[in-house]
Amino acid sequence: MAAVLRGARYLGGKCCKHVDFAFVSSRSMASKTQVGFIGLGNMGNPMAKNLLKHGYPVIATDVFPESCKELQELGAQIVDNPAEVADKADRIITMLPSSPNVRDVYTGPNGILKKVKKGSLLIDSSTIDPAVSKEMAAAAEKMGAVFMDAPVSGGVGAASSGKLTFMVGGAEEEFTAAKELLTCMGANVVYCGQVGTGQAAKICNNMLLAIGMIGTSETMNLGIRLGLDPKLLAKILNMSSGRCWSSDTYNPVPGVMEGVPSGNNYQGGFGTQLMAKDLGLAQDTATNTKTPVPLGSLAHQIYRMMCARGYANKDFSSVFQFLREEEEGQ
Repeated sequence: MAAVLRGARYLGGKCCKHVDFAFVSSRSMASKTQVGFIGLGNMGNPMAKNLLKHGYPVIATDVFPESCKELQELGAQIVDNPAEVADKADRIITMLPSSPNVRDVYTGPNGILKKVKKGSLLIDSSTIDPAVSKEMAAAAEKMGAVFMDAPVSGGVGAASSGKLTFMVGGAEEEFTAAKELLTCMGANVVYCGQVGTGQAAKICNNMLLAIGMIGTSETMNLGIRLGLDPKLLAKILNMSSGRCWSSDTYNPVPGVMEGVPSGNNYQGGFGTQLMAKDLGLAQDTATNTKTPVPLGSLAHQIYRMMCARGYANKDFSSVFQFLREEEEGQ
């Protein structure tokens, strides 16, 4: 307990007198108390379901009411806005598309911070600018609450099976309380450091993911043009040094794998528009830190072109289809 109280003086390296960490941390012992969940899209919906499966009563909301129906049928309580969630729950998880959405949900007219309880634990699993995470943490601190960024990796499949990887940034004293909830939805929960470091890790991961998916798509396309059967080529790649997640788990070529978006006309999964957004975040942070990222920059350009040519709502692995169409147009 002494360690908890000592840690209460700091949040992201700043003085934090307003937050009673001992109170917040004690909630980890309260176990199956109500949990708020805001954002029930492709990722948020299965994440909230897993909380229900683990016995947590869930109070949820989404800007699109139709997104709430399935969860309500499973026993979740649905309310009208984030402020109502904060009024009923002192542990809240958010999963939202972008930085502006996060700002609105936390600090907007009907935002969490309008009715947040002192000592509440706020976990944001959106992928946003690390600077916005720090901004939200400061705003939460003023209200006596704790904000942690905990973006995820693994996609819709991992969200459904409860095998996501969470990259967590925030007060180390609160990591145990956050982990209690996150382990219901993920196989790996990693503490990265102060607020914003979870986002930093996620941005780096997604830049590599985009580069790898483009490389896998180019490779598969070249092999097919050279007369190789795509399933055979994928098998060879996956037993050779070119193996990567995009080739062995999420192959972009239709018919090579079952249960992935390429086998469903690139529906579901992680949208091209979201990948372009994440690559934009990587570019911004690379510029701010004067870090050269030539392949990341090229990947960003490719995904932006895809958005302009009708791929925005398709899974990001549709870059294979995009390259094939570019080839046919030449």
